[in-house]
Amino acid sequence: MNSKESLIKELVKGGYLKNPLLITAFEKIDRADFVPEDLKNKAYLNQPLPIGHEQTISQPLTVAFMLELLDPKLNEKILDVGAGSGWVSSLLAEIVGEKGKVLAFERIPELCDFSKKNISKYEFIQKGAVEVYCGNAAKGYKKEAPYDKIISAAAGKDIPLIWKQELKIGGRLVMPVGNNIVVLDKVGLNEFEKKEFFGFSFVPLIEN
Repeated sequence: MNSKESLIKELVKGGYLKNPLLITAFEKIDRADFVPEDLKNKAYLNQPLPIGHEQTISQPLTVAFMLELLDPKLNEKILDVGAGSGWVSSLLAEIVGEKGKVLAFERIPELCDFSKKNISKYEFIQKGAVEVYCGNAAKGYKKEAPYDKIISAAAGKDIPLIWKQELKIGGRLVMPVGNNIVVLDKVGLNEFEKKEFFGFSFVPLIEN
């Protein structure tokens, strides 16, 4: 029988989950609370699962890998593009704490409602730790900018310029570009340092 504990152990053993803050978040935020009812028995498998509308809840390995790269910290303000099931938004909210904030965007109305329902199980929306917006953040969200961190679950052809502009100096962006994961550190007003990690598969970012 697969369990949350066995999944976390697998991710730690594989070197995908290292940060103690992230490990604690994975322990507290149960993936089973973010998958459709008929897939609850598969919640702890290390694989993506469909959540409808041609979208998935990402493979735990990929989520762990991207969050390790993002390196979220207490009190940070994070833009989460493509909330989907709400799992990543909730993991981030657990880490940034009461004085931090996660702004989660989901462009598909039904999934926006699904993510709100799931995130609410942990009272993050009620406490103001997560704000969920039903819309497309591909053009940014100036009202709450700048952000300490930006993460996207959907793959673009390139990093949207507006996201670079809305990132704080000293901030970090993690997103898929094609089948690679890109990490962008903003080291000056228009200066960035970039790293790429190869060999992943994501749903496309819809930019209009």
